[in-house]
Amino acid sequence: MLSIEPTGQVLGATIHGADLRGDLPRHEFATILRALGEYGVLRFPEQWLEADALRRFSARFGAIQVLKGIRHHEPGVPEVTVLSNVRVNGDLIGAPDAGQSWHTDMTYSQTKGFVNVLSAFKVPMRDGKPIGSTEFTNTQAAAADLPADVITRLDGLTATHDIEMFWEYMRREKGSLRPPMSPEMRAQRPPVHHPVLMTHPITGRRVIYVNPGFTTAIDGLPPAESADLLAYLLDHVMQPKYRYVHEWAVGDLALWDNLGSWHYARPDYGPDEPRLMKRCQVMADRIFDPAFVRAALAA
Repeated sequence: MLSIEPTGQVLGATIHGADLRGDLPRHEFATILRALGEYGVLRFPEQWLEADALRRFSARFGAIQVLKGIRHHEPGVPEVTVLSNVRVNGDLIGAPDAGQSWHTDMTYSQTKGFVNVLSAFKVPMRDGKPIGSTEFTNTQAAAADLPADVITRLDGLTATHDIEMFWEYMRREKGSLRPPMSPEMRAQRPPVHHPVLMTHPITGRRVIYVNPGFTTAIDGLPPAESADLLAYLLDHVMQPKYRYVHEWAVGDLALWDNLGSWHYARPDYGPDEPRLMKRCQVMADRIFDPAFVRAALAA
């Protein structure tokens, strides 16, 4: 039987009693989906999910993104990306520079990102404490605190999201060795537009759906007004009262909601402090289908 232990903070809960390696019963999946909407970041301790089990569990939530041309994935399982600073024979076995900026995954895609599912195999430690934590901020809670006049101003507005913004940030600020985006890459991933305020499909609550990583402008406004309004929203969401830090433990599986949060992977560990995660990025291709949500929560 599942039990839920909230952190007592603005995000986060630990779920005990789940075996995510097997066929998860429908009522347990419903419990997890409800908890995901309520707590945003879920920790399942001592799961040790390898690639096949990680893919199978993740697919319960929707289609898993497969990154074309990316070599850092589990052999034979392209849905599972390896995130790591570990080297074997001098070669990195995973993508080392992912996520080191505040962002929400896949907002640059026409189909939004829904959940990230990470399985932790190596967690860097220093002085007996875990490092390489992941920070989060709660965009549902932030939206609930917006002044009424700001909500009225934002009603019906959309924003532009562009992967090249984050891509160039990683090259410029983080020393990423990735080359500039080619014209072919730009054609495959053109800028997209999403509502600034969105209704969360699980909770029905308002969400601020812009982020520092991919959002370039609020559409239809003069450039200066767009920049000021976007800066206001980003600063609002980044207030300490909406923030939460997830400290990893080996064997953890963490599941978080990209629709209702931003995240940031702390790069506070060195090349001699090993970190190894395996990840599935699930798209929001099903969660905005009311029939899916009703059926999933009905158990």
